[in-house]
Amino acid sequence: MKPALTSLILLAAMLSSVVLQAADTPASALLVLAKRDNMLAIVDPSSLQVIARIPVGNDPHEVIASTDGRTAYVSNYGFGAYHTLAVVDLVAQRALPSIDLGPLRGPHGLTFVGGKVWFTAEAAKAIGSYDPAAKRVDWILGTGQNRTHMIYVSPDMKLIVTTNVSSGTVSIIEKTIGGPGQGGPQAGPPRGPGGSRGAPGGDWNEMVVRVGNGSEGFDVSPDGKEIWVANAADGTVSVIDLASKQVTQTLEANVGGANRLKFTPDGKLALISTLRGSEVTVIDAATRKTVKRIAVGHGAAGIVMQPDGARAFVACSPDGYVAVVDLHSLEVVSRINAGQDPDGLAWATRH
Repeated sequence: MKPALTSLILLAAMLSSVVLQAADTPASALLVLAKRDNMLAIVDPSSLQVIARIPVGNDPHEVIASTDGRTAYVSNYGFGAYHTLAVVDLVAQRALPSIDLGPLRGPHGLTFVGGKVWFTAEAAKAIGSYDPAAKRVDWILGTGQNRTHMIYVSPDMKLIVTTNVSSGTVSIIEKTIGGPGQGGPQAGPPRGPGGSRGAPGGDWNEMVVRVGNGSEGFDVSPDGKEIWVANAADGTVSVIDLASKQVTQTLEANVGGANRLKFTPDGKLALISTLRGSEVTVIDAATRKTVKRIAVGHGAAGIVMQPDGARAFVACSPDGYVAVVDLHSLEVVSRINAGQDPDGLAWATRH
């Protein structure tokens, strides 16, 4: 009996090891926020299985991963009731101490550029950046607009774009030449600990562009020439030329209640989700025409593109799953059960 028992114990240990190994965060992972669960789900994109769930505090809305893919940051929104960013160690799959933003209430939109977490603070009508190396908010800029919601920061950190939902505007904020000792946009800000580029500093010009009512979801085209904005109240898409900072075209896209707009990595298509309908609208970026409406469920919110352009992931909030869309066939090919009320999505690639 003893040899048999020993064999069973060894087999159990081996199986346990396999399970633990299978639960490791993959080098490329899909991150999904389940708002009603207050959880971040880590999904293996090859198997489409949730491998870990980590608590991320009250009313999580958006998520972003650090450039090295090892840390996730989550905005605790609450329409201004909260003022924290949750932090998750994606490798250890555990929550880290949250970031207290103090009076910068209602954080929502997030991006990670230049070693910093950039965020909107809707209730404060502001945007800011948080330096993880220094563990402090190192820059704040007021927008003067109502419900500053989503944010884009260019890789060189000279351009910031936000949508302002209740004002029906887009803020285009550009870095100008800094004062003595600050350096200008040509040189870029000095590098700090850990390779971060130091405080943004300098001065900034803000151009406020009127678009449509309920301007929320937006994206900057991969070639950096245009901003496309989905206007939830009007059901239209405003196309802004970045060089002139003017709306050059308004597309009658029929996307009332639009939530997010994202370009495919090649810039050929734009996908628009809406919480008021059952379909994701697909627009050809060259012809400006709607080429397809993809049935995904009873409403959709967050969208994230797989970096290689093969698939898009769409959070179907009312249905409690993430739809997986093949970007070649433009068909839903699978679903991920990631928790209640999925919304914010991000991609994490570990380096």
